[in-house]
Amino acid sequence: MNFNTLTYEKDGRIGKVTFCRPEVHNAFNATVITEMSSLFTELAGDDELRVILLTGAGKSFCSGADLNWMREVIDQSYEQNLAESNALANLFYQIYTFKRPVIGRINGAAIGGGTGFVAVCDMAIAARSAKFSFSEVKIGVVPACIGPYVIRKMGEGKARELFITGERMNAERAHQVGLVNKVVDDDKLDEEVNRLIESVLGSGPEAVAMAKKLVSETPAMTPEQFRPYTAEMIARLRISDEGQEGMAAFLDKRKPSWITSAESDKE
Repeated sequence: MNFNTLTYEKDGRIGKVTFCRPEVHNAFNATVITEMSSLFTELAGDDELRVILLTGAGKSFCSGADLNWMREVIDQSYEQNLAESNALANLFYQIYTFKRPVIGRINGAAIGGGTGFVAVCDMAIAARSAKFSFSEVKIGVVPACIGPYVIRKMGEGKARELFITGERMNAERAHQVGLVNKVVDDDKLDEEVNRLIESVLGSGPEAVAMAKKLVSETPAMTPEQFRPYTAEMIARLRISDEGQEGMAAFLDKRKPSWITSAESDKE
């Protein structure tokens, strides 16, 4: 898979997606949106994958919308703007609902729409030097397409404050408001990300996929809906091949097959 704005590398069961426009701090435009959507569509069919790592080349993670693209947007019609906005909204949803966990390696600035890519990651580890901002209001727009994911991650109260003020945050502040899961010194970023990946690989792949669905779907359900939904989910998992193997391994005090097979791949 060859792209102009991204790179993709696969190492065993780990896929690494990198924004690759360091000359513009990995700002995104229509091409980035199209290429990333195509990539995640392709990756959805790769059953070997267990986790996706999302990061940026150079000193930034993603600095938001590309300035040249924004100049074009000014002259576009409502219909053209709507088409591009729908493409971006669909991409965020595509990443958010991706079957495998997506881990954000936040190596630098994540500004405007760039924070949306942080928010749709299941987990995000930030370098201490990283900066964040929902800066849209400063240019007279709002973080609309990313809004639902940021609000889910941070809560309405914090989102109201930061969407309205456009406050520039350091990594510690981003951690306090819940946008990222952990902050580490820049030279420890890869070490911490690798630790998190190993933790994910130690869990049952189908159980992980169902855990993502559980977290994203049940908050919108009524008690009448989530009681049967959750009961049916655990019942199905208990009788599944993976559930049977996991419980048997626990009772037999051995490693489950998804760990032993991963270990054999490394040999």
